[in-house]
Amino acid sequence: MMQERPFDLLNKALGQQVLIRMKGSMVIRGRLKSFDAHMNLAIDNAEELEGGELKAKVGTMVLRGGNIVFVSPI
Repeated sequence: MMQERPFDLLNKALGQQVLIRMKGSMVIRGRLKSFDAHMNLAIDNAEELEGGELKAKVGTMVLRGGNIVFVSPI
């Protein structure tokens, strides 16, 4: 059985909705468009959430990998 690596999971999530928690507790929801080796993420239809509720529609975002706490498919 082959063990999955983090980038394997990001590849599976391409084109799918993801939830991203950033340092400083900002939470972003959107469609994962692309990523690179530094885990910088390009997100389409991005929305900022606060307390699980929509705070702002942002559109397209690029998130710096060093500021990401976790990425979860939803």
